Amino acid sequence: MPNNWRTYKLGELISYQKGFAFKSDWFKNKGELVVRVSDTTSNSINITSCHRIDKDKASELQRYKLDQDDIVIATVGSWPPNYASVVGKVIKVPSQASGALLNQNAVRLKSIDEKLHSKMYIYYLMKSDYFLKYIVNTAQGSANQASIKLTDIFDFEFDIPTIQEQQSISQILSAIDDKIENNLAINKTLEEMAMALYKHWFVDFGPFQDVEFVGSKLGLIPKGWEVKRIGELIETLGGGTPSTTTKEYWEDGDILWYSPTDLTRENSLFSFETAKKITPLGLQKSSAKMFPANSLLMSSRATIGLLTISTKEACTNQGFITMLPNEKLSVYQLYFWVKQNMELINSKCNGSTFKEISKSNFRDLYVLVANDIESYIEQSKDIFEKIKNNTSENQNLVQLRDTLLPKLISGEVRLKEFRE
Repeated sequence: MPNNWRTYKLGELISYQKGFAFKSDWFKNKGELVVRVSDTTSNSINITSCHRIDKDKASELQRYKLDQDDIVIATVGSWPPNYASVVGKVIKVPSQASGALLNQNAVRLKSIDEKLHSKMYIYYLMKSDYFLKYIVNTAQGSANQASIKLTDIFDFEFDIPTIQEQQSISQILSAIDDKIENNLAINKTLEEMAMALYKHWFVDFGPFQDVEFVGSKLGLIPKGWEVKRIGELIETLGGGTPSTTTKEYWEDGDILWYSPTDLTRENSLFSFETAKKITPLGLQKSSAKMFPANSLLMSSRATIGLLTISTKEACTNQGFITMLPNEKLSVYQLYFWVKQNMELINSKCNGSTFKEISKSNFRDLYVLVANDIESYIEQSKDIFEKIKNNTSENQNLVQLRDTLLPKLISGEVRLKEFRE
């Protein structure tokens, strides 16, 4: 430990407030946002998945209201690496979730003495592998239902530098996070633009108002266009899982292998990596199938409709339908067709244990086959490429942050050395 650092337990610097215990009949289609552990991403909150609660009921729960940059930790969840709901996961509340109510199985951290510590420094400390390993060694429970006692969380012991050095370290790491968040905001706007462009061409038929329209299974469409089943136009693939007890199928694997948690964790239009990889032998000995880059992945069971475009050749487990775009149906049209028809896709699901959309049911859905849409493809490609570039930059920024964080937090690299 560097000379001017001191040792504390988390409970000496931080207090907490638990989330409220919910009742399912409180949730409504509109009202105030409620943040559950399952709504959190690796570092933030996915607003689109949040439930809502009636404003009158919410007014009774004001003490559970979150503010921007609050630190929240999950006290119940799964074991790593299921980052969708992992126990001990720590997130920072984004501006969009300011005013939302914190649900049960999580606590909001509160500062006791800000003269001794920087709140953001504590956040980054709790994002470190050092803290995660402590949680894993301390939590109890089954594979899918782990929990950690609050007393154990606040017994976590660590060394910290002076408040001035804490603030400087936090500023460095926050600058990286701010750039990441800025890219995410830009990507959200770009995706909204791309969706508006899709609707202009394929819903409102804006560029074709002067042409003749004819009837079809999907209503009136421009003359010369067709309506066909999706299975007639593109190839769709399933997936599989190599035996997890055979190390030769996994050890030193270099083939990207998607599971739905990869999509939940990243929540991104484009995907570059997977948490797990399999070997060529694992691919051969399972029903997993390779598909090319620029394929569209859709989760097809449990959580149905998670989407991403793989930027590399890859395969998936059995919880996906993978779509291979072609010259008849571009990935730009296909992506938004799936998003627009998600309610219809869910209506075609079946299953008693968990809902699933079968490949046969999916392939039976109707889609437009358009003519004279070169301008749409060109404009969409430009937007998608910008999103892809921003996502790639974020991958690099995350790697930089995750490399710096443990070195700065532990004192292995001091600020003077870092600046030099």
